[in-house]
Amino acid sequence: MDKKTAKVIFQPSGRRGEVETGINLIEASRQLGVDIEALCGEKKVCGKCKVRIETGTFQKYGVTSGLEHVSDWQKEEDKFITPSERELGFRLACAAKVTGDLLVFVPEESRAGKQVVSKAARDIPIEWNPAVRLYSVTCQPPTFEEPTADFERVCTELAKDFDLKDLRADLFALRKLPTAIRKGKWTVTVAVWNGSEVINFWPGEVTDYYGIAVDIGTTTIAAYLCNLATMQVMDTVSMMNPQCKYGEDVMARITYHQMTPGGLERMSDDLIEGLNTLIKQACTNTFPPLVKKKDDNGKVVKDADGNPELVESPEEGVEYLRLEPGDIVDMTFGCNTAMHHIFLQLDPEPVGLAPFPPVVHHSLDLKARDLGLVINRGSYVFVLPNEAGFVGADNVCVLVAEEPQKYEEIALIIDIGTNGELVLGNKDKLISSSCATGPALEGAQLSCGMRAAPGAIERIKIDPDTHEVDYKVIGREAWKAFSEPKEMQTKGICGSGILDVLAELYASGVVAKSGRFAKEQKSERFRSNPDNPRQKEFVIAWANETSINKDVVITQKDIRQIQLGKGALYTGCKLMMRRMGIEKVDTVKIAGAFGTHVDKAKALAMGLFPDCDLDKVMSVGNAAGDGARAALLDVARREEADWIARNVEYIELTVEEDFEQQFMESMQLPHMTDEFPHLEGVVRPEILHQK
Repeated sequence: MDKKTAKVIFQPSGRRGEVETGINLIEASRQLGVDIEALCGEKKVCGKCKVRIETGTFQKYGVTSGLEHVSDWQKEEDKFITPSERELGFRLACAAKVTGDLLVFVPEESRAGKQVVSKAARDIPIEWNPAVRLYSVTCQPPTFEEPTADFERVCTELAKDFDLKDLRADLFALRKLPTAIRKGKWTVTVAVWNGSEVINFWPGEVTDYYGIAVDIGTTTIAAYLCNLATMQVMDTVSMMNPQCKYGEDVMARITYHQMTPGGLERMSDDLIEGLNTLIKQACTNTFPPLVKKKDDNGKVVKDADGNPELVESPEEGVEYLRLEPGDIVDMTFGCNTAMHHIFLQLDPEPVGLAPFPPVVHHSLDLKARDLGLVINRGSYVFVLPNEAGFVGADNVCVLVAEEPQKYEEIALIIDIGTNGELVLGNKDKLISSSCATGPALEGAQLSCGMRAAPGAIERIKIDPDTHEVDYKVIGREAWKAFSEPKEMQTKGICGSGILDVLAELYASGVVAKSGRFAKEQKSERFRSNPDNPRQKEFVIAWANETSINKDVVITQKDIRQIQLGKGALYTGCKLMMRRMGIEKVDTVKIAGAFGTHVDKAKALAMGLFPDCDLDKVMSVGNAAGDGARAALLDVARREEADWIARNVEYIELTVEEDFEQQFMESMQLPHMTDEFPHLEGVVRPEILHQK
C-alpha cells in the first residue's frame, strides 16, 4: 500500500515537492533542499527552527494550507512561541509534522543557508542636494522681558542665519523641542524637510545624519543606509520579499488580492514588517557585535530562561555610531507598479487588466508613520513615480541612475528580474516596455531551481566533446573538477547558473537550436526521467555530489521554461528596435542582480538580446537601487524622476500585430533567423549555423 503524500512549499526559497505525511517539517525541508536551523538536533530545546504555517488557498501553487494540516501543538513549543505568534501560525519545525498540503514561510532568523542577494551599491556621480538638511542655531534663553515661545525663538534664528522663513513644525518634532533646546543649553540642531517643515530637533550641534534608500523588488528587497551629510553608503542590507509566499510573480499577488478577503492588507503588512526589519538590521549593524557572556571560569552565563546572556564585544579602535531607527530622517522607495500599490494598499487589480492603468503616476511624499515605518516619526518618505502598469518606479530609478536621456548614443537597458523591463533610446527619445520573463530565470518553476543560497550552482561548463559537466556552487571557491564529490553539497541551480546552463547545453550540442535535446548524445547524463520515461533530462550533478541525496537535473520542460523567459526578452528588444527604426544599438546594459553575475558571451549565445559587439555589453548591477539612492541624496533627481515618468513612451508589446510570430522565432537558440556574427569564434560553426 502506497504511503500518503502531501505537497509542501517552502518560501521564500521557492522549493517545493511531495513528501510523505508523518514526517516533521525539518525532515521535509531536508528532502526539498531547504536549510532550517536545528541547533539542538530536533530535541525541541533551542527554538531556532521557528516557521510560520500560512493559512488560505494559494491558487498559484494549487494548495490549501492551514494549521489543521500539521500535527497537534506540543507543550515544548510554549517556551519559544508567544500566544500572539501562535495565533499567526508559528510552529517549531521539529515539532510540527506534515498531515496535509502546506505553504511554510521560513523567517530570516530560522534559515541556516542565508539567501545571497547581490545588491551592492555602485560608485555613481551624485550631487549633494538632500531633501532634509540640518541647521544648528543658538538662541537666547527666554526672560520675563522676552518670553517668546521655543519654536518661534528657533525660527527667528533660522530666518536670520539661513534665510529660512514660514517654517511649520511636525507635531512629533515639536514634542522634542523643549527637552532638546534645554539639554543643548539653548543650542539646537534642526532637521528641515524641503525648506518648509521641521521634522526633528537634536540638542547641541549635530553634523551627521542618516537616510535609507530602498529598492523593493518582486523577489528581493535591498536597503542602503546613507550618511546624508557625506553621501557615504554606511551599509547595505537585504532580504527576500516576504510576499513571495503569495506567489513568485506580480500577477499571482494581484490574484491573491482578488481572491482573498483582506489579502491586500495582509501582503502590505508583511512588506511593512519586512521593511522595518531591514531598518532595524541596518541600525543594529552600527553597534558592536554581541558575544556570549562568560564567567571567571570561562563558562557561559545564562539568564533565567536558560538562554545565553549576550554582551557587546567592540573591536579595538573602531568607533560605533549606535544608531536607532528614530535616527533615520529620510527614505526613498523604488518599486514596480504592483509592489508600489501593495506597499501603499492601493487597489492593484486594474494594473492586471488591460489597458493596465496604475492608480497614480506621479511621485508621492508621505509621512513614514502613516505607513507604519519605524523611523523618525516626523519624517517623510519619497515614493518614486510609475511609468505604466507594468513599468514602474524601479524602471524610473534605473533611468535616474544610468541617464540615457542625457547622451547621443543609443542604449538598450535590460533589467532582468521576475519581470523583465526594457528601455531603449537616447536624449532624443526613450521608449520602454515590459515582458513577462516569469520566475524561471530566478530558479522558480524549474525542477531543481532555487534562489541564490549556499549550495546553489552558480556557474556551469559543459565539455563540447564529452558532454561532461563542471560547475561551481555558492559558498565554495573550488569547482567540482577540483573537489571530491561529497565536498560540493549541491542543492539546486540558481539564476546565474540557469543562464549558464542553456547557453552551455546549446554550445555543446546537448540541445539543438530548437531547444529540444539533440538526437545524438555523448554522455550517460542524458536519460529518461526514472519516474516519467517520456520526460527527458540531463544530469548536472549526481546524487553523491548533493546534500539532498538526489540528482540535480535539467528537464526538457525546464529548458522550455527558460526559453519562454529569454524569448520574451529578445522579442521585446527586437520590437522596440523596430519601433525606433534602428538595426543595432551602441551599448547594452544589463541591470538587476543578474547584471552582477551574467556571463555576457553566454547571454548572447542563448539569445537574451540581439547580436552586438560583446565589448559594448556591460553590467550595471542593481541600477534601481542606485537610482533610489540618487533620489535620496539629490532632490533634483526626484524632479528628474517625475520628468522621466511623464516623458518615456511606454509601448505594449503584445498588441504588436506580429508579436506571436516574433516571440516564436525568439524562442530558438539564439534565434530562428537572425544572424549572430559576434558569436563567431565563441560558438562552434556547426552549432551556430545549424538549421
